[in-house]
Amino acid sequence: MKDLTKIEEILLLSIWELKDDAYGFKIRHHISDIIGKDFTFGNLYSALDRLTRKKYVLKHPGESIPQRRGKTRMYYTVSSAGIKALKAACAMNQKLWGALKPYSFETHHK
Repeated sequence: MKDLTKIEEILLLSIWELKDDAYGFKIRHHISDIIGKDFTFGNLYSALDRLTRKKYVLKHPGESIPQRRGKTRMYYTVSSAGIKALKAACAMNQKLWGALKPYSFETHHK
């Protein structure tokens, strides 16, 4: 299993959190709120395609929507392989961050 990039990690966590409401626009809005800047649709769909190829995300069509001129909305879910990748990323982050004492950034390199 390959390590997740930070954006892949954020994307998987966002899909997990949005549950049955995880489709392009909602995912993009959720990530933009998290990172504090605009996350483009190009970046979103590029990362979603990458995660789909890795089998970390499953894509499935919803119903056609009149506001989308009959196009179906694509929904995303985190696969069992995606959950495994998230658990590995969480464990690595805990090791990295667990070694730091609270406020160590404030006292280091002054």
